[in-house]
Amino acid sequence: MSDVNTGTASDSGTPATLTRLEQEGEIAADYLEGLLDIADLDGDIDMDVEGERASVSIIGDSASRDLNKLVGRDGEVLEALQELTRLAVHRETGERSRLMLDIAGFRARKRAELAKLGAEAAAEAKETGLPVKLDPMTPFERKVVHDAVAAAGLTSESEGEEPQRRVVVLPA
Repeated sequence: MSDVNTGTASDSGTPATLTRLEQEGEIAADYLEGLLDIADLDGDIDMDVEGERASVSIIGDSASRDLNKLVGRDGEVLEALQELTRLAVHRETGERSRLMLDIAGFRARKRAELAKLGAEAAAEAKETGLPVKLDPMTPFERKVVHDAVAAAGLTSESEGEEPQRRVVVLPA
């Protein structure tokens, strides 16, 4: 059985937007709770609103490694579950969802690694004066890197076609 915890909504957005995003989180939590029950996995579900999107996390007991099955290699299963959860929300609301799903802290750890990578690439571009091309990434990964580069005071762009789309950090 899983528990559902609702985090505090951020102050960004209008009340109508927050209500819509909170509704998305509730629908997603119900869908994921059903999935956990079917898979006979234990986990708590935490919902929040971050920026302009609903955020749902499945948090497990630190001693249990079962939730890692829902992450998969390099987050592949997590990405698929996020899309299925977005489809479940769309089915209920009739609107496209930008909901973010995290399982067992995978996406949070990945975000920290990518922010560090973006900052390092920005430092390299500043030092060498040359563009820095990174390895291909998912849209989520590119967004985190773009944000880290912008925070370092540089610009970046994406180039290439999926699944080989990559970030290029531009020198000042």
